[in-house]
Amino acid sequence: MVSDSAIAVANDEPALSDKVTAYVTHARELASDGMTVSDFAELATSLLRLVVSALDSIPAHGDQKKVWAVGAVASLFDAVADKCVPIYFVPFWIVSRPTVRAIVLLAAGGVVQSLLPIVRASK
Repeated sequence: MVSDSAIAVANDEPALSDKVTAYVTHARELASDGMTVSDFAELATSLLRLVVSALDSIPAHGDQKKVWAVGAVASLFDAVADKCVPIYFVPFWIVSRPTVRAIVLLAAGGVVQSLLPIVRASK
């Protein structure tokens, strides 16, 4: 799986923000020669699982935790999403990128809700 090495790198960090930074940095390295949409989806889902697991132990309101988790996916999107676009689609991508980003973040917000029971059951 594409995300295995990124998860391993992120798990070495103690703080949540450091975990996200390490994960996104490693994902950027993985995407340096291009990536597929399915690779991005796997990276985003794994990042959400990592963040939700870490946030489950932090005393904060659920909505705030969701904002943090979606923010992590936003960082990942900003770092690597351009690598999923073939060169001949770049003009279309420039116009549609904000809309695609909004859709990805909306989907990430929904995935957070479905990951909570999975993460809690695996502890």
